[in-house]
Amino acid sequence: MSASSLGFVTAQSQHFDAALPLRSGARLRDFDIVYETYGELNAERSNAVLVCHALNASHHVAGCYEGQDKSEGWWDNLIGPGKPLDTDRFFVIGVNNLGSCFGSTGPMHANPETPGRVYGADFPVVTVEDWVDAQALLLARLGISQLAAVLGGSLGGMQALDWSLRYPKMLRHCIAIATAPNLSAQNIAFNEVARRAIITDPDFHGGHFYEHGVVPKRGLRVARMIGHITYLSDDVMEQKFGRKMREAELGYSTQDIEFQIESYLRYQGDKFSEYFDANTYLLITRALDYFDPARVFGGDLSRTFASASCKFLLASFSTDWRFAPARSREIVKALLDNRLDVSYAEIDAPHGHDAFLLDDPRYHGLLRAYFQRIAGEFQ
Repeated sequence: MSASSLGFVTAQSQHFDAALPLRSGARLRDFDIVYETYGELNAERSNAVLVCHALNASHHVAGCYEGQDKSEGWWDNLIGPGKPLDTDRFFVIGVNNLGSCFGSTGPMHANPETPGRVYGADFPVVTVEDWVDAQALLLARLGISQLAAVLGGSLGGMQALDWSLRYPKMLRHCIAIATAPNLSAQNIAFNEVARRAIITDPDFHGGHFYEHGVVPKRGLRVARMIGHITYLSDDVMEQKFGRKMREAELGYSTQDIEFQIESYLRYQGDKFSEYFDANTYLLITRALDYFDPARVFGGDLSRTFASASCKFLLASFSTDWRFAPARSREIVKALLDNRLDVSYAEIDAPHGHDAFLLDDPRYHGLLRAYFQRIAGEFQ
């Protein structure tokens, strides 16, 4: 391992007996939240940074698991000793959201209302607001009353924004990367097509496929293929694949793989279907659809952020067409309307939406400088 690696890390879990009220009106009781921590909490408990994950990620943000190959955390390039989010300075918390299939209570867990059965499709619909409330419970359990920052990209960025609205005094900085104040109709449409692919899979069984000993892999494959297309830019697809063929000659087949891009998408779909839960996919994409904090203000984003008080950093990427820079600029305008402290960077990067996970030096330089600024507040 490199000198800047966190090395081996271990997941932790907290159990909560009290019922969590959800936006839907349902209540979730007897639930667990799985999380990981990196670095040390200082004596003043002022250096904690919460990292919120996107659709198919988890609490495993950085470091590796002992005895497991290819177990590197999904944001390991960003978080660790000497990295932009420096764990020699900050105490970083990665949390797994409720409804996930990576440890926190979700559809694959036992349903206390129906002993002997797992939740399956009966797991209650969860929202970004519910996740933030659950994260606040975890922080209270850890004895952290205020965060130095909340950081997230994509769906994680939505959670970071919601933190600034629901718990404005509990964070000093909100860092929202490649995100939006709500989903466009096009984005909701992509999510719906992906969900229909899963729901119409004969192995889905109305979401209770666990009881039948099957997994709706066909639907999951298609859902992942659809999603993956939206994460990449046209430039990256052209550069990586173009119109390259798998074989030297055309096969003149409507069903076999002919182009390398087809092979790549099928590989991504196959891999995803082996580890991700179908009910979790439905829950998380619906949480994306529902996020719209301005709705209760008649769509007025400026009024929405009137309650915020922390400082903000927003960043977007030029070729991200799923969460386009224009969506981040909407948020920036609303923040400026409220005379809040906001920094914004629009980074010219070819990678599309996935850029927030990659090693662009300008992007990492931006975050390094911002976290150095935050560190200066308590050192």
